[in-house]
Amino acid sequence: MASTSAESQFVTFSLGEEVFAVPVEVVREILDHEEAFKIPHGPEYLLGLRDVRGQGVPVIDLRLRLGMSRTVKTPHTRILVLDVPMKDRIMTLGLVADRVFEVVPFRQDEIEGAPDIGVRWRSDYISGVVRRNGGFVVIVDLARLFSGRKRRWRKPAALP
Repeated sequence: MASTSAESQFVTFSLGEEVFAVPVEVVREILDHEEAFKIPHGPEYLLGLRDVRGQGVPVIDLRLRLGMSRTVKTPHTRILVLDVPMKDRIMTLGLVADRVFEVVPFRQDEIEGAPDIGVRWRSDYISGVVRRNGGFVVIVDLARLFSGRKRRWRKPAALP
């Protein structure tokens, strides 16, 4: 039986109680957590560098990057080594996840846009949301999250 909608594969992982996903094609490998070589004066979410098969890979605490509390290492903590396609290059980085679950298929018609909550909020890193197992999976737009460009909001005009 043919699917009526295209399907994409995603790696799911958790940050606290929340479940996130990234496209499987950007995941190079999943490693056990090890402390990174610290880099002075880096942003707080940059934990440092880790040697991955002879390449120095920056390790990012995704919880901090998303405005959550710092990751507390457990036996389940993993690092997803990703090759993120950017506009003009491929950026390799390691994302710290509290736990990595599985590779799952999502049909394109299952993926909803970021929710509209009626106020401005930093949702540009969300490429989509999928309902799954009574909850939600947030698909992270890695290129936007790490592009370095800030979304600018125009200040509303003052009332007369």
